[in-house]
Amino acid sequence: MDLKKYFIILGVILLFFGYAKAEDVDLEFTLDTSSSTIALPAIFSPAMDLSGRGFNSELTWPQELASREVIERWNSDIGFKGMYRLQYNLWEIGQLKKNLQLQRKLLANYESIIKKISDAGQIVILDIFSTPQGQGKVLDKKSSPVDPKAFKALVKNYIRHLSCEKKYNIWYEVWTAPDLDIFFLGRQQEYLGLYKAVAEAVRELESEYRIHIPLGGPSSSWWFRNSEGNTVITPEKSLIYELIKFCYHYKLPLDFISWHAYSTDPRTEKEMTIYNKTSVALLRDWLSYFSFPKDMPLIVDEWNYDSGQNVLAERKEKAYVGASFIPARLRRMYEADINYQLFFSLEDFQDNLEGVARNVGAFWFEPSEAGYAGGSKVIYNVFRMLAKLGSAMYISPSKINDEFVGMVATRSEDNFAILIYNYIDPDILRSFLSRNIATLGDGERKALLDIVKSDVLEKIKRKEVDINSLRTPGKTKNLLKRSLDVFESSQRLIDLPRQLKLEIKNLKNDYLYTRYSIDSACGFNCEFAPVEEKSITFSEGAYGEKLTLKPYSVHLIILKPKPVELKVAPTPKPEELEVSPMPIAAPEKKEAVIETTNTTVSQALQNATATSAK
Repeated sequence: MDLKKYFIILGVILLFFGYAKAEDVDLEFTLDTSSSTIALPAIFSPAMDLSGRGFNSELTWPQELASREVIERWNSDIGFKGMYRLQYNLWEIGQLKKNLQLQRKLLANYESIIKKISDAGQIVILDIFSTPQGQGKVLDKKSSPVDPKAFKALVKNYIRHLSCEKKYNIWYEVWTAPDLDIFFLGRQQEYLGLYKAVAEAVRELESEYRIHIPLGGPSSSWWFRNSEGNTVITPEKSLIYELIKFCYHYKLPLDFISWHAYSTDPRTEKEMTIYNKTSVALLRDWLSYFSFPKDMPLIVDEWNYDSGQNVLAERKEKAYVGASFIPARLRRMYEADINYQLFFSLEDFQDNLEGVARNVGAFWFEPSEAGYAGGSKVIYNVFRMLAKLGSAMYISPSKINDEFVGMVATRSEDNFAILIYNYIDPDILRSFLSRNIATLGDGERKALLDIVKSDVLEKIKRKEVDINSLRTPGKTKNLLKRSLDVFESSQRLIDLPRQLKLEIKNLKNDYLYTRYSIDSACGFNCEFAPVEEKSITFSEGAYGEKLTLKPYSVHLIILKPKPVELKVAPTPKPEELEVSPMPIAAPEKKEAVIETTNTTVSQALQNATATSAK
């Protein structure tokens, strides 16, 4: 074979494989606008934990709350839509008890935010946190109360004012991460006693004012955690299970269950348990068993893109990665039957004077004595996209059978909004194993943990170790193989744009097409503005669009009916005008003019009368 023929054949082969590869990554999605919808689930609302900074130069502004400028920016751009969480710091409030004027101003600042959210018809999760100085077993705001009755009386006064007198729409959450020493100094039983004190205060106020005051918790660091560091293998030892059982035993109010879940895995809420059911399904079984409503709200009250480090490039320089994680996680939360979620947090969080400790916020900032210095990240743009979704969601068309690409399609009156994302978990191999480790037996699980803790897992990723050569149980090998398949699939697509063929059916007339995008073209703090605007026509009721979805990208397409243009008749040319002859007017009769110059009016009248007589 000569060299020319060789290159021709090689070119054909490469062309074939290139075409096959392109076809493999192509996606098709058809939205029939006449198909069934449901009310947009609350999980897709732009909900937020309003924490930030960790300290403020203004003494009477809550120290755990994001800066005033950022909250005002959110309210201006998005408005309070969804659920919002504030930490009600009793230690901080108590520190100003010797200066009642400052304390009242601090409480007023808390209340002003609560009022704005409540007036907007939304829910405030008010996290009751910290013990005032002098009431703790140790001199620390994280201490459990030494006198539960005194703590109950204090909390009862605040709840009475906010819920009974002001009637704000507040759900009270007892503490945050009480399973961790850095947030709660006390045993698990002491936390349950703390919850009981607040629950009794709520129950008494409900009886007195004949209103319902929602109460819940425990806001643990993971759904399966307890104060002794429990794992997913024994979920029945979790603080959540103990709280449900405790409330059943003492007949205490329990209106919602909350926990934190930081991860890079959008399918975190779909992890399996040893009971061969998801964590959410297991929680609902516990509720039902202890005679609580099985459909009680489940809230992931803190979550974010997190691989275990305080500062991540994916939340700053490469914030488009963290941004694309948000809709992917929300979609999976919805599928897992989670009711509400609260992203943590509105602003980067700093709890020391040396510098920013965690860049978890939708806004960044720099400490400045001259005034506010900060701004939004592209993460914030995702929440602006969520705020533009319609009030109704399409049921069946909103799914794409793909591991990484997903969609939420909505409508509101005549407008349509379609949110599309392409997120690939960078740590998908470990995530897949974590999701399914509870399905293994003790020996199989131990073998897997040994592999994960050693360098064998990394060698498997690099194809330096064959899974079949491992001396591990068969079920462990099968899970490793499945995980490796998902990992290799992600690696083929992690740098490859996906081609999506989008077809929209059953619309008529002309529409204005607007598209917003987030991708690697802007990593940190891009302006929220359309990248494409055009007029489209639905020929025979259908329209097709081809989109390129870069890895770690989010797109929002909005369709609005094009306004009807008023047709103005063109101005005729001079030669087109018909000229009609002007009619000749009859001569006017002139009235007699009475000269009054140099005479009085009466004299003029006399003269005119005399003239007439002659």
